[in-house]
Amino acid sequence: MRKILVAAATATTIMTQAQNPFFGEFTSTPHGTPPFDRITTADYEPAVDRGIELGLKEIEAIANNPEPATFENTIVAMDRAGRDLDRVLNVFYPLLSSLSDDSMMELSMKLSPKLSEYSTAISLNEPLWKRILAVWETADTASMTPEQKTLLKRTYEGFARSGALLEGADRDTYRRLSSRLSELTTKFGQNVLKEVNTYEVWLGKEDLAGLPESSVEAAALAASEKGRAGEYLFTLDQPVYSAFLKFSDRRDLREKMYRLYNGRNIKGEYDNLPVMKEIAETRLKLANLLGYPTYAAFSQANTMAGGPEKVNSLLGSLRDAYRPALEAEMKELAEYASGLEGKPVTIEPWDYSYYAYKLKNAKYAYDEEEMRPYFELNNVIDGVFGLATRLYGLTFEKNASIPVYHPDVNAYDVKDSDGSFVGVIYTDFFPRASKRPGAWMTEFKGQQVGADGVDQRPQVTIVMNFTKPTATKPSLLTPYEVETFLHEFGHGLHGLLSKANYGSLAGTNVLRDFVELPSQFNENYLTEKAFLDGFARHYQTGEAIPAEMVERLVASSQFGAAYACMRQLGFGLLDMAWHSITAPVDDPVAFERKAVESVAIFPPVDGAVTGSTFSHIFAGGYAAGYYSYKWAEVLDADAFAEFKKNGIFDPATAASFRRNILEKGGTENPAELYRRFRGHDATIDALLERDGIKVPSATLPSDLNRKD
Repeated sequence: MRKILVAAATATTIMTQAQNPFFGEFTSTPHGTPPFDRITTADYEPAVDRGIELGLKEIEAIANNPEPATFENTIVAMDRAGRDLDRVLNVFYPLLSSLSDDSMMELSMKLSPKLSEYSTAISLNEPLWKRILAVWETADTASMTPEQKTLLKRTYEGFARSGALLEGADRDTYRRLSSRLSELTTKFGQNVLKEVNTYEVWLGKEDLAGLPESSVEAAALAASEKGRAGEYLFTLDQPVYSAFLKFSDRRDLREKMYRLYNGRNIKGEYDNLPVMKEIAETRLKLANLLGYPTYAAFSQANTMAGGPEKVNSLLGSLRDAYRPALEAEMKELAEYASGLEGKPVTIEPWDYSYYAYKLKNAKYAYDEEEMRPYFELNNVIDGVFGLATRLYGLTFEKNASIPVYHPDVNAYDVKDSDGSFVGVIYTDFFPRASKRPGAWMTEFKGQQVGADGVDQRPQVTIVMNFTKPTATKPSLLTPYEVETFLHEFGHGLHGLLSKANYGSLAGTNVLRDFVELPSQFNENYLTEKAFLDGFARHYQTGEAIPAEMVERLVASSQFGAAYACMRQLGFGLLDMAWHSITAPVDDPVAFERKAVESVAIFPPVDGAVTGSTFSHIFAGGYAAGYYSYKWAEVLDADAFAEFKKNGIFDPATAASFRRNILEKGGTENPAELYRRFRGHDATIDALLERDGIKVPSATLPSDLNRKD
């Protein structure tokens, strides 16, 4: 009987393996894309368990190789290890953000300690570390390519920074802290998603004054889908919330929405205040264990900035440069609002978007809603994709035979100017309850050259939360949404055009304060008439966007630049504060207010907290790295200045940008890559000129691209 049971169990295991799409390469789909039509939530855990088992066997084989340690049999072998686990995680985590439910969230919590333990088991593998150390100490770097040197350096430093130098009890402590941190960051992100979906603001027709037709139609549709036709449902989805604060004439309702949006995750079942506090404290303990005084010092040691000193110099210099302009902006806005209302008006945070929009329109006849009809989503897709065609010769063709994970998603084959296959890009544009707020790019498969010498081309996805189509209108975007599309598409190009040998150095696997350069560079085209003329057409009449409308968009591009900068600096300073602590924080709310005091635009609002929903730093990859948006902004303005000088579609300049920035990934020092493209280090001159900020005395470190 026992033999029969064992045989039956074995047969069941074999059948389960055959049914699980992750238990082998994806061979049944075009380009080996994920078979989303076959993948179920039940497939993930056994595939992760199998991937961990196979990954550890690969690592053990490397660690116990009787041959002397070499770059190929140790460093390269490690880079190629774990692909079975990557295959499942590269699907699971993107879908956890864009197509999640309770079962996916519960599973992520279950997988988190397993994956943390797997990572720690590798980083603390003593025989493996000895082989890495042997290669590090004996490698003939003079004969190595820059990419090989980078891989060796990254591997050595990655292990050293992951506890390989620790001994005895310190190793156990590192293992415990890493596992706990993984659990906490997962919980933080889940709390944000779960709570935002609990908010519903139901309004009547009398409450809609000032709201554009697109917002009203969307709210009516949302209510109808809930079985309450005739009412209007507003959620805290980003496009819904932003439009409400910008257009609603009801100051009381704007305040209500503001307080709801900024009061999330500070109490109740999804309270993130204790979670973020423990995350920061756990990161501090890990940094101290590894010999760093703060987590910021640990995290930024391996960046272009090189450490907190230059980061704080950047943030402080920008604060000083933009503060006078901010004061002038806010004074003008208050005077305008007071004149509009016929009485003195103190601008509160829920007033800024409302009055700033009206003032911008008054100064430049700039009406974002008036522009929507010229930015129909399909036309914008043609325009944004067309930018890559014009700059880099890429073409995009929708491939309906590629399975997608949601009906809103489309997949495109990307080809180069010579017809060769570049990769696949997925687009996912609209909000839904299963998708977290914001916009991002990720990969289902990264680029690399396999052991067989075949260049495995990438599969990237760009995800956004744009205004949805209604029963009477297609999706019509605001200029801001077009800018967001350009941004994420820039990340997508960074992944698609990668030409690296090693997966860990490919695409967007670059130093964190360099990763936003391609994305923010793309944003510059929004205010270029020659770009807009190529696709911005009225969705009903086909009329090209009027020249005077484009002129108003361009003229208004500097409006509110100081406000936008100070807002970003607030995020950066808050991030730095949390990751520069040297002792536990007693009161997270008071701590936050003090951290952003020097760049605060408004007095503190009771119950409004930023950190509790700041997923970038508490659940994403930007801990002690949010400054990188401003760092990259200096780079992108400086880079685009080269295009402005030579022509914004200049083939030679575009070819240099592709060759030196987009194709290189993290294969070389980004400072050297940038100098190779630009001919010199970046300066702040182009950024100040672009934003209309003229403060000659304000300086940043002149060698932004260099490390001490």
